[in-house]
This record gives sequence, structure tokens and C-alpha cells, in this order.
Amino acid sequence: MTAKIKNILAVDDEPKILEVLSSYLESRGFAVFTAETGARALGIFEREAISLVLLDLMLPDISGEEICRRLRAKSRVPIIMLTAKAEEANLLEGLHLGADDYITKPFSLKEVAARIEALLRRATDDLVPLASKFTLGDGDLIVDFEKNTVLKKQVPVSLTPSEMKILAALIKYPGKVFSRAELIEITFGDEFDGYDRAIDNHIKNLRQKIEDDSKASVYVVTIHGLGYTFGGESS
Repeated sequence: MTAKIKNILAVDDEPKILEVLSSYLESRGFAVFTAETGARALGIFEREAISLVLLDLMLPDISGEEICRRLRAKSRVPIIMLTAKAEEANLLEGLHLGADDYITKPFSLKEVAARIEALLRRATDDLVPLASKFTLGDGDLIVDFEKNTVLKKQVPVSLTPSEMKILAALIKYPGKVFSRAELIEITFGDEFDGYDRAIDNHIKNLRQKIEDDSKASVYVVTIHGLGYTFGGESS
């Protein structure tokens, strides 16, 4: 199985910058989604499995700092701030809100690509959601990623490493639909060369362990023709 293309979300109110970034990063093997406003950027992030965000601080509707705050409230996705502001206070604020790095304009495209690749290497194995413990369905399901434990109605549930990776990925991106190929990469890595429906057996086993009725799933939900998403809400 070939390596999955990483999705980059580039957010900037200057179309020319987005055009240049898209062209260069696509030539380096990335898929690039672009947004000229904060609202569009947040919408794309909710729909797509974004691997990294390039985020301009100066946007016409929502500030880059506010977008960073909203993204960091739900995800550990790597964020690189793009800014023309050279003042230390502005840069420190972005980093305080959870940005992983920053690049000041004008920037070198090679430098942007190098920073992206370095951050993605560090983030590859980070499947743990932003919170370490989730209580779902008013205590029906408790998932503690720090202790690597799962309780169903207060009874310990034993998940295989593959099942735990799938559950962690789904919880990390609530509302996002994962294709079989994406879950295979998360579970087995880039070198898997088997049948893509092999992931269905892991999903089936996971459901039998954490759902009240595996045929009417509440947590691991099938989106027909697309893949799987997480349907639970933390309480």
C-alpha cells in the first residue's frame, strides 16, 4: 500500500500567496486545501482529515489567533502561523494559544516545506486525543488514553492495539469520516498490502466490545459509501 497523501490546510487572505503555496506544496506530494477566510477554514477542517494547518494571523473575519484557539480546543493538529507581524508579543501569543511554529513573511517556500515535513514527522504517531480521558453516554463508555483503559458500564473492556488505535483516531476527529484506507494506515502503517475491507473485521470486533447493540452502533457509525465516523459526545 502506498503512503497516504497528507492534507495541508493553507489559510491566508491573499490569493496569490495561496496559489504559490498550493503549487509548490502539491509539487512536493501534498494535497492542499485553501481558505481566504477563517469561516471557510473552519468549515474545511470539519469536513476533511487535515494533517497540518498553515494559518495567517491577519484574516478579514476571524483572527488567526482565534482560529488557532478553536482548533486547539478539539485537536492536536500541527499549526504553523504565517505572519507579517514581527513584534515578539504577537508571535508569543500565537505560540501560547497552541501553535507549533511560526514563519514570518516574506518566506522561502523551501523553508515552509521543511517546517511542514519536520512537524509531520513529529506528529506521525500522535493518535492520542487532546484530552486524555473521555466519558461518553453519561458514563456508559469511559476511555482513558493515558492509562490505556476502556470501561463499558464500569466493566473493563480489553481492546487490541489495532482496536485502540482506531478508537483513538475516531475520537480525535469527532464528526470526520475516515475511509477504510485511512484507518488501515493508522492501524497497520504505510506498508500494508492486503484487502482494504480487512479493517471491517476490526470495526466489527470493536463494536461488539463497546456498543450496546453492534448492529445499531452509537459510537462507531458507518457512513455508507464513505467510511466510519465517531458518533459519541463527551459528558
